[in-house]
Amino acid sequence: MAHTPHDLSDEFPDRIHVLRDLRMKDATVARLVDEYNQINETLYRVETNKLPMADVEALRLRKSRIALKGEIARMLG
Repeated sequence: MAHTPHDLSDEFPDRIHVLRDLRMKDATVARLVDEYNQINETLYRVETNKLPMADVEALRLRKSRIALKGEIARMLG
């Protein structure tokens, strides 16, 4: 398994400036981005063996990260 962080700047490289502007103007977008970043950081720590976590919990977090990424993508249009 790759232990690459899934930063939003890597996920949406051509839209990151739009996301930054939207985050400043829209509290919902800011919340989604913050939640995505928190889950992403946790998963990165799990995948690099810096944080122990049950597989089922890590899977739940991965699914949440995917759902958040989808919501963010939808808001980016």
